[in-house]
Amino acid sequence: MRSLQKVALITGAGTGIGKAVELALMREGYAVVLAGRRKELLEATAREGEASRGRTLVVPTDVADPAAVRALFARTRETFGRLDLLFNNAGTGAPPVPLEELTYEQWKAVVDVNLTGAFLCTQEAFKIMKNQIPRGGRIINNGSIAAHAPRPNSVPYTATKHAITGLTKSTSLDGRKYDIACGQIDIGNAATELTARMAQGVPQANGTIAAEPTMDVEHVARAVVLMASLPLDANVQFITIMATKMPFLGRG
Repeated sequence: MRSLQKVALITGAGTGIGKAVELALMREGYAVVLAGRRKELLEATAREGEASRGRTLVVPTDVADPAAVRALFARTRETFGRLDLLFNNAGTGAPPVPLEELTYEQWKAVVDVNLTGAFLCTQEAFKIMKNQIPRGGRIINNGSIAAHAPRPNSVPYTATKHAITGLTKSTSLDGRKYDIACGQIDIGNAATELTARMAQGVPQANGTIAAEPTMDVEHVARAVVLMASLPLDANVQFITIMATKMPFLGRG
C-alpha cells in the first residue's frame, strides 16, 4: 500500500528531541518512520502518536551500521513508496574526560554515529528522493550549539557537530539538481533526559560549575515543523534555537 501522506524518517526517534519531532510531525499529518537502537522506546513513542491517526513504521536501527541503514531505507520505500523528509537526529557523546585521556574507541564511537551515520542516511535518502515522483525532498540535520562553540572536554562531540555543518552545506549544494533541500537546526539546552543534569550544574569554560537554563523541547519540534513545511523552492539553511539565557553568546 502506498501512502498519500507525506513521509518523514527520524533517527534517534525514541526519546528527547527525536520523540518530540515525531509527535509534532504526526500532528501535522505525516506518516513517520521511527529509527533508533531501542525497539521498546520506539514502539512506546509510536503508540503515543496514535491519537493523531497517522501511520508509523518502527525500524530498530544502528545508524553506524551501513547494512542496517540500507535496510531501514528499503523498508521505508517498500512500506510508503516515497520519502519526503529525513531528520538526521541520532547522536551520542563521549565521557567528559580531558582530551589527552580520550581513547580511540571513544572517539570512533562518536564519529561513527554522529557523522558517519548522518552521511549514510543522507546517501540513502538521496537515492529515494532523486528517483521518486514527484521528485525531491528535504533533509534536516541536528547540528547543535556545539556546531559553533565547544563545551569543556567535548572534543569528539564538538568535532562531529562542526562536521555536520560541512555535510549540510555539501548536501544542500549537491541536492539542488534533484530538488532536495537540506538545512540544519542548531539546538541549545532543550529540556530532555540528556539535559536534566544542567539544573544541578555543568562545567563552564572558566572552570566553574554552574546551573544552566533550559527550554521546552516542544519549541524545537515546532521549529523543525516550520522548516519541513516550506515548499522545496524555499529552505531554512541554518537556524539556531536555544534557551535565551544559556551561556553561549558573549562571555556567558
